[in-house]
Amino acid sequence: MAQYDDLLAQIPIGDIAKQLGISEDVAEDAVKQVIPGLVGGLKANADEGGAESLEKALTKHKGAKLTGVADVDTEDGKKIVKHVFGGNEDAVVSKLADSSGKSEVTDVIIKKVLPIVAPIVLAWLANKFLGGSSGGASKNSSKNSSDGGLGDLLGGLLGGGSSSGSSGGTGDLLGGLLGGLLGGGTK
Repeated sequence: MAQYDDLLAQIPIGDIAKQLGISEDVAEDAVKQVIPGLVGGLKANADEGGAESLEKALTKHKGAKLTGVADVDTEDGKKIVKHVFGGNEDAVVSKLADSSGKSEVTDVIIKKVLPIVAPIVLAWLANKFLGGSSGGASKNSSKNSSDGGLGDLLGGLLGGGSSSGSSGGTGDLLGGLLGGLLGGGTK
């Protein structure tokens, strides 16, 4: 889960807590629910034929340096969340809040955290998948995300690679949780 820890380290949890007026503990737990939810949604979209669309989105976020909440375009974040979850956004938000061990992590908090974290996740993925410098083509580009590259990166974040193997981790929880809700999301 080194990649997950690397991504988590990119999230300005203290800034999010201040912005939302919540404790850092609650903010961290909310972020820990949101990251696998977003990644699971991105993977579901990519696995259902949306890999090219995701690669285009990653190109737009390549090289972004989002070190604090002030650097994040939450309007872009709202668009990302809407695209990833489509009409299932409220149901996904509810499931993510329900799967938290903290009662303070509510639907309202998850809904506020998602558009802050989404652009950071896409920027991190873009820099990992496309490389940190601007220009040039994807070094891991693949028409079908399940053939490796992007699918492996997303699956690795969920703890199971691009296959649906049983890892016993967050990926399994979200695979069952989001799989039925998203059905591939929107493309």
